[in-house]
Amino acid sequence: MDVLAYCLTKPGAWQDEPWEGDIVAKVGDKVFAFIGDGESVGLKCGRNREEADELVRIYPDDVSSSHYIGRFGWNRVYLGGKIPDDEIRELIDLSYEAIVAKLPKAKRPTA
Repeated sequence: MDVLAYCLTKPGAWQDEPWEGDIVAKVGDKVFAFIGDGESVGLKCGRNREEADELVRIYPDDVSSSHYIGRFGWNRVYLGGKIPDDEIRELIDLSYEAIVAKLPKAKRPTA
């Protein structure tokens, strides 16, 4: 699955490289997917750590709390494991929607 290509199909999504070698997908000025090296993707998987931990419990070998921002509901989702591609696409959709909802209305993309 080409995670970056899927992320960039979202309205208003664009690719950035805020740190050398770390590719992210943004909407407005906010990251909704940390692509990195392509082995995993960092996604907003809940409003808080408790909600995001539900996915860790379901896929303990393929999902972990993101470093530094995990307490805010971000998980690292490993690609090529037990998580089906359609579920990864759904997680990307949810992360995108969560970030769009936090943008000021004037900066939200129109579909």
